[in-house]
Amino acid sequence: MGLLLAFAPFIVFALVDRLIGPTQALVEGAIGSAILLAREWATPSRSPMALEIGTMVLFGGLAFYAVRGGPTGSLYGVRLCVDAGLLAIALVSIVIRRRFTLQFAREHVSSDVWRELGFVRTNYVITAVWALAFAILVVVGGRGAIRGPDFDIKLAR
Repeated sequence: MGLLLAFAPFIVFALVDRLIGPTQALVEGAIGSAILLAREWATPSRSPMALEIGTMVLFGGLAFYAVRGGPTGSLYGVRLCVDAGLLAIALVSIVIRRRFTLQFAREHVSSDVWRELGFVRTNYVITAVWALAFAILVVVGGRGAIRGPDFDIKLAR
């Protein structure tokens, strides 16, 4: 549940982006991120996770830029920025050796398991798979940003 909840601002962003537009979607994503962070700080037994902090920085920064009059670009361009931000969060969490998936995984196992090599390796793999998925989104989103509203993905049959 924790990982799904951490992605809630992205779900809100996607819905509002479709219904209203990219600037409002970025603002709503930032608000959702702020609510999640406040929840973490208000709960004594919890602390904010890298994904939640990164999400707040991402949506907060993009929303601030858009509201201050910066060009939001196309719908695809904004989505590309959000997807690239997710990719950056995943890659930075690998580089600094604090994989964002590890924080969620620790919620479900005893602290004895945390330092086991298999547990650590598994979380590197899981985070790398997430990063690969985000990279694919960036590549596809980049094509959409370049080709514009007529962009359509054709699947091979």
